[in-house]
Amino acid sequence: MTTESPRWFKSSYSDNGGDCVEAAANLAASHGIAPVRDSKNPTGPALGFRADAFSSFIAGVKAGEFDTV
Repeated sequence: MTTESPRWFKSSYSDNGGDCVEAAANLAASHGIAPVRDSKNPTGPALGFRADAFSSFIAGVKAGEFDTV
């Protein structure tokens, strides 16, 4: 992927018992990717999303586009 190490972070809303994901936004600007992984398995695989696609997804979440109620 790259020689730059991802700096993983969890959302400040993720205090739900560990069922969350981590993202490494530090690679978005320099490499155009946003890696995402399961926080319960930090040594497991990470998915790499295009930075623009991940930004659109986050905007949709914030706008409530994925609410199930």
